[in-house]
Amino acid sequence: MTIGNHTAVMEFVLQGFAEDPQLRCLFLVLFLFLYLVALVGNSLIIAAINLSSGLHTPMYFFLANLAILDIVCTSTVLPKLLEGLMVQVDTISYEGCLTQLFFLTWFLGAELLLLTSMAFDRYVAICRPLHYSVIMSWPLCALLAVAVWTVSAVSTSVHTGLMARLTFCGPNHIQHFLCEIPTLLLLSCSPTALNNVMIVIADAYFGVVNFMLTLASYGFIVASILRIHSAEGKRRAFSTCSSHLIVVTLYYSTVIYTYFLPGSGSSMENGKLVSVLYTAVSPALNPLIYTLRNKDVKAALQKVAPSSW
Repeated sequence: MTIGNHTAVMEFVLQGFAEDPQLRCLFLVLFLFLYLVALVGNSLIIAAINLSSGLHTPMYFFLANLAILDIVCTSTVLPKLLEGLMVQVDTISYEGCLTQLFFLTWFLGAELLLLTSMAFDRYVAICRPLHYSVIMSWPLCALLAVAVWTVSAVSTSVHTGLMARLTFCGPNHIQHFLCEIPTLLLLSCSPTALNNVMIVIADAYFGVVNFMLTLASYGFIVASILRIHSAEGKRRAFSTCSSHLIVVTLYYSTVIYTYFLPGSGSSMENGKLVSVLYTAVSPALNPLIYTLRNKDVKAALQKVAPSSW
């Protein structure tokens, strides 16, 4: 297809991790392991929460949503990456690239919103425990969950639509192992001013606003915990939110690095490593973080898969 004096790009070439066959094999084993751990771990958490009546609470309802997001997020990226490492074909079609961009942006945005909802849940549980069942009612939890998925879907639809109207007629080598908005904009032959404006708006909402809301929730939580007189009370209160705090720190640090720092130079190389953290490492670690620090989840998992515990 030609546009003016240029030929429209029909496929993109993704940047692999290594050309050496031994290194490719090593990366293949590593990412396959992380993918299987993420699938099995998060599936077990979903099953444990669904099958254990003791975990039918708002906190575990949001945790189940997080596990679903981890599964679909890593499944958006790793199968294509594993295919490239296995058959040594690092190309992706134009339609496939936009599809990956749509779902990846959707799930990443939804996870940021979900982490904010989980922080609010912990704030109510620790700072207003007597009103917890009234405030965190099931209708509100359902509304928050629907809003998490819907708001992010609308946002990524706008971004993908704006990306689809751009012309790609020059270099088709993406300096990344996946299709993301910052790397694709660098290849566009069309003006990207409107795309950049929408990115700033999305960054302000999904990144800054939600980060500040999460930070405010934990500010109140820490202040409330410090007012507890007994050491045992402080330990129990902190244990209910420590796992979520670890996940928030890991997730925000990687996503903010990717979408807020300039997409050029050494930051692009570092961005590949950071993207591995939130598309492969984080989904695999989250089940371990929540199970190792949560006796209720451990007990539920023992009922679901007793032979593995």
